[in-house]
Amino acid sequence: MTFLNVLKAILFGIVEGITEWLPVSSTGHMILLQEFVKMDVSESFWNLFLVVIQLGAILAVVLLFWKKIWPLKKSQKTGRIVWRRSVLDLWVKIIVACIPAAIVGVLFDDVFDALFYNPWCVAIALIVFGIGFILIENRNRDKTPVINSLKELTWKSVIWIGMFQLIAAVFPGTSRSGATILGALLIGVSRTVAAEFTFFLAIPVMFGASLLKIVKNGFGTGPEMVLLLIGMVVAFVVSVLVIRFLMGFIKKHDFKVFGYYRIVLGILVLLYFALR
Repeated sequence: MTFLNVLKAILFGIVEGITEWLPVSSTGHMILLQEFVKMDVSESFWNLFLVVIQLGAILAVVLLFWKKIWPLKKSQKTGRIVWRRSVLDLWVKIIVACIPAAIVGVLFDDVFDALFYNPWCVAIALIVFGIGFILIENRNRDKTPVINSLKELTWKSVIWIGMFQLIAAVFPGTSRSGATILGALLIGVSRTVAAEFTFFLAIPVMFGASLLKIVKNGFGTGPEMVLLLIGMVVAFVVSVLVIRFLMGFIKKHDFKVFGYYRIVLGILVLLYFALR
């Protein structure tokens, strides 16, 4: 393990922490960054690193939203630990929304990696969903959201959001957060609720994806695992800051700025690889 590799792991952690929660595709950015800043590791460990580093970002969600996602509480009347029904209902909805992506991911993960895990597909996905954000936000400009709290999410709405998450599972560059937020906006979910539910969906999805990669690729060597740990810690710290920023940003602004960013980045990627 060299000092340069440590610096690269820190850089990847920063990129992961920023792009995992902003709807701009963390995997897409990691693929593109790898084109210019290659880590000196085995291919199997790189495949592991690219996914498992996201656990650091997920832990930031657990920290920031602990009170909303922890299903147990102490009863003020009896002093006993009891279940919070509303949180249990939320977790059931999260699991239901994750089922489509989980099934497809387990069955066809390697197939989709081989077919779509390349800069061209990433660039196209960036552009298509960037246009989608602009169109949907323009359509919703004068409309009042019909779902303004997590409790108001219906079974139909979470299944719809889950199907959009499936799109992100198939096409890298789509952005898991971007796809689920876009799907939620389409059915009238408020930006705040769309973002929060997207954060919560990431918990089982990323834990499951990480476990799948570990089973397929192993843990790597000792020095490689140190690099992974560094990337995860950096991703965690950066994610805390980015999530707080995003939740404040969307209270006053829409998602169109991310749509424009995706389109510009997608075009630059297409030009770069076309002229390379």
